[in-house]
Amino acid sequence: MASVTSPPLVPPGAAGEESVPPPTRRRRPLLRRGGLSTMLILLPAVVLFALFSWWPILRGLVIAFQKTNFITTSWVGIENFERVLADPLLGQALENTALYAGLALVVGFPVPIFLAVLLAEMRRSRRIASFLVFLPTVIPPVVSILLWQVFYDPGASGLFNSILATVGIGPLPWLQSPSSAMLSIVLVATWGAAGSTTIIYLATILSIDSQLYEAAEIDGAGILRRIWHITLPQLRGTILLLLLLQLIGTFQVFTEPFLLTGGGPNNSTVTLLMLIYRYAFVFGNFGQAAALSLMLAAALSVFAAIYLWLSRKWSK
Repeated sequence: MASVTSPPLVPPGAAGEESVPPPTRRRRPLLRRGGLSTMLILLPAVVLFALFSWWPILRGLVIAFQKTNFITTSWVGIENFERVLADPLLGQALENTALYAGLALVVGFPVPIFLAVLLAEMRRSRRIASFLVFLPTVIPPVVSILLWQVFYDPGASGLFNSILATVGIGPLPWLQSPSSAMLSIVLVATWGAAGSTTIIYLATILSIDSQLYEAAEIDGAGILRRIWHITLPQLRGTILLLLLLQLIGTFQVFTEPFLLTGGGPNNSTVTLLMLIYRYAFVFGNFGQAAALSLMLAAALSVFAAIYLWLSRKWSK
């Protein structure tokens, strides 16, 4: 009998065998894939966002070139900008805002990093400590500011002055002195905003590979060296982002100086946003308020663009 031999097996893709292209999936139109229903669901949110966010911005751009009390309106061109730049209080408001930003950067920015590192080192009481750190963020800002007004009572019965009296210091005029009012405001703002930033830093620290710390401990690195060589480099991107957000936020400070000092004493705590408020709701110059708002937004946009460009290489 003749032997029947089977043809040799040729591996896929070998020479002499035509490769069969994988079947292609035909994309269905967007409307057939549920896109229409998705757009209809998102439409109310988009409309509300545009109505309460983009429309006021566009309206502010127009008002910046108008003289209006929202009843009668007339075009004045760049006259509002000229009046704002000629206001002698603008320089002081800019100086006060820059002072607030600098004090917040020196005093307030390291606090969340320190608290996050401290919480990361805890094991048993981390949840309770995290709750206590985050608690000031839950309290409404107006309530916390009114509470701090009691703490800053310049009399001998004030909380802080009572504590200082035990060591023979005081009483101090916390909010009544131009030399201490801005620092007192920075302490209030730091207390109210440090909690949320601390949680962000803590989440980043807890996501760091624990093997890095174990290897450092084996090499005999102490806690300070582990923080300097492992924790802070891993926090680099988060620090850069939150630093930018803090700088932008500090130039928009309003609530704390408005409620604590009203801009005093002697306009030593008047900020740019307080000046915008005075233009609009004290003097009725809505055009000048919109003009100053537009200049502040443009300056912060340019600063953010330069900051991101300079920090791009370092963040990598």
